[in-house]
Amino acid sequence: MNQERVIISKERFWLTIERLCHQLIEEFDDFENTCIVGVQERGVMLSDRIYERLVDITGITNIPYGKMDITFYRDDFRHRDKPLSPSHTKMDFLVEGKNVILIDDVLYTGRTIQAALSALNDFGRPRRVELLVLVDRRFNRHLPIQADFKGITVDALDEAYVKVAWSDRHEADQILLYPDKKLVE
Repeated sequence: MNQERVIISKERFWLTIERLCHQLIEEFDDFENTCIVGVQERGVMLSDRIYERLVDITGITNIPYGKMDITFYRDDFRHRDKPLSPSHTKMDFLVEGKNVILIDDVLYTGRTIQAALSALNDFGRPRRVELLVLVDRRFNRHLPIQADFKGITVDALDEAYVKVAWSDRHEADQILLYPDKKLVE
C-alpha cells in the first residue's frame, strides 16, 4: 500500500520554480557580484533547474555557479552506521565579497545549511548569503536558520518525511509527504 501524499504535482512544481526565479531576478537584477551555490547532492538538482531557468529568462550566461559538497562539515558525519561517500565540490570561483544564493531542496533542522555555511568559508568571506529552498519544514528547526526564498512551507510531524522527486531520477517532478521515513523507497 502506497502511503505517500502528493503535496505539489508537476504542474505546480514548475510554477513554483518559475516564481522563485522571478523573485531572484527582482532581488539581484543583473546578478552582478552574485553567485549561485547548490548544496550537494539534492540541492544541486534544484540549483541546476534554477540556474538554467535564470539563464533562459535573463539571457545572462556568466553567473558564477558552483556545486558544494558538505559531507565532512556536518556535525554528525562521525556518527553514521555506514561509511559516507562524498560528492564532488565543483566551484572554480571565490565568494569573497559576493552575494551568494545558497540552494538546497528541503530546509528541515537547519544542520545541512549550517554545514554549508562552514564549507562556504573555505571559498572566502561573502558579502551576504541568502538561502533558497523548495520546501521549508518550519516547525522542525534545531538551529535558528531561515530561508530567504522558499517554494512552499510544509507543517508535518517529526516522523514525517518530505521527498522532492525529479523527473530525470524519478517518475515526475513532484513533492511528496510520507507519514514515516521508513516508508520512503
